[in-house]
Amino acid sequence: MLSNITLGQYFPGESLIHRLDPRTKLLLFVLYIVALFLGKGLVSYAIMAIFLIVIIVMSKVPPSSLLRGLKPLWIVIIITGVLNLLFSQGQTVLFTWRRISVTLEGCYNAGFMIVRIILLVLCAFMLTYTTSPILLTDGLERLLRPFQKIGLPVHELAMMMSIALRFIPTLVEETDKIISAQKARGADFESGNILRRAKALIPILVPLFISAFRRADELAIAMECRCYHGGEGRTRLHQLKYARKDYVAYVIGIVLCVAVGILGRRFGL
Repeated sequence: MLSNITLGQYFPGESLIHRLDPRTKLLLFVLYIVALFLGKGLVSYAIMAIFLIVIIVMSKVPPSSLLRGLKPLWIVIIITGVLNLLFSQGQTVLFTWRRISVTLEGCYNAGFMIVRIILLVLCAFMLTYTTSPILLTDGLERLLRPFQKIGLPVHELAMMMSIALRFIPTLVEETDKIISAQKARGADFESGNILRRAKALIPILVPLFISAFRRADELAIAMECRCYHGGEGRTRLHQLKYARKDYVAYVIGIVLCVAVGILGRRFGL
């Protein structure tokens, strides 16, 4: 299960999606989220799904990696769908069990919520799969630079977010190693009910936290040895510059967001 967590990984490539400016990809990600919440019907979500499929094909990222990354989230997705199914109000009652009524509108809400979560997660995967941590940090810093005027430590915030994303696969790998070592010593993580399984995972947390703090300390020492002192006076080897493809991507993203908003808000499609 842990090996299926792929958020934060980067797949090097030379596709058009990889070569887009990181600021472009970050803003398109925001526009995609806005469009997802503006969509109200099958037509809107079909457009969003087709757009994401085109992005995946253009990026040449293996679809198996995307599907593998979704596996740990299926429980959350199913629980969200069931909650929307049972507690959504509607006029067309399909059946009633005790005090719980399942309506046709609830089925629609549950289906749309599941699709929305899946598309949102896949879009987040595409952002991290096609953007290296360094470029992601630079893009976040450039986008948040106006907030420096009010005293916000923009560079430090961007660096922390990038390091957090980068450390996700590292911590997952470390957790997998600890679980394998515990199993070799006779630990049982698979038998019993949910509470017993959760209790069996407690011995994993202590070595995991120790390992995380050790890695953080090593990273801090390495940054100090390289004279890292934050964003003030810092220079970059590669400067971010917009190209024609970035402006075209902005136009496509804005048109997509506006079209889905009109279809969803005005026509309910």
